[in-house]
Amino acid sequence: MSDYNNNLPVIKKVYELYKSFYAYSKLFPKKDKYTLGEKCELYILSVLELLIAAGSAPKPEKIAYIRKANIKFDTLKIFIRLANEINMLDNKKYLTLQKQIQEIGRMIGGWQKSFN
Repeated sequence: MSDYNNNLPVIKKVYELYKSFYAYSKLFPKKDKYTLGEKCELYILSVLELLIAAGSAPKPEKIAYIRKANIKFDTLKIFIRLANEINMLDNKKYLTLQKQIQEIGRMIGGWQKSFN
């Protein structure tokens, strides 16, 4: 990853989450890859875009981007759990993603709280 937004560790973490998910998605059955798998990828990328926008936005606009990212991220968590429950993701991969997701969730939550 380039030095762009290196001052925001949460962006690095989402970047790494995408790489992990992408590697796992190659193993999904075709029908899952192009439905829930694709949706998860899009949501991870949306969260990444929103956090990058928040990182470069003027202070009064940051919170709106962070809130939108948080909503997308909460939805992503449900999608990932669903992927595990329908056996698209095995437990080992799910737990790896969950560890990353929990850390990112804490970081986004902390950033959001810093504006309250």
